[in-house]
Amino acid sequence: MAISRTRKEELYQEYTEQYQKSNGIMLAHYRNLTVAQMQAMRRRAREQGGQIFVVKNTLLRNILEEHGVKTLTDMMTGPTLAVFCYKGIQPLSKLFNEFAKDFEEGQFTVRGAVLEGRMYNAAEAVRLADMPSREQLLAQVLGTINAPASQMVGVVASGVRQILNVLQAYVDKLEGGAPAEAAA
Repeated sequence: MAISRTRKEELYQEYTEQYQKSNGIMLAHYRNLTVAQMQAMRRRAREQGGQIFVVKNTLLRNILEEHGVKTLTDMMTGPTLAVFCYKGIQPLSKLFNEFAKDFEEGQFTVRGAVLEGRMYNAAEAVRLADMPSREQLLAQVLGTINAPASQMVGVVASGVRQILNVLQAYVDKLEGGAPAEAAA
């Protein structure tokens, strides 16, 4: 069913606002999903910091090209779902991969992603799910920064331990030798 020009302009505005607010977009092809399945997908996407839209391909393609993203035409054909990711694309990429596994063959297929002004094909979009999350990356960086300090503490502590061991051995020797001298 064709939509009016005013509705297209509204959608264009909506998609533009969503794109500007988001960190990235995951794209998927869907077919024969029930209302309950769509509602469950939308709810889980909101929980992960995203919002799912059934998009008009030409409008989204025009917005992406307007923002300097070279689009792959085969990615945006047929019924397309776009999830605009507000917190990060990685958790939503995992979510899309789960959806693709949960549904029957051809019912839900990851088509690609847009991240930092670049379009990623389906295989690359699926690999986004394997990337560590922001929290994991921060933990790795902090661990790397903290490692030299931890090693330094270990070196200093081992030196102190050696001195204490020598002193304890000397105390033990004196305590062990004192009764023998008293008996003599």
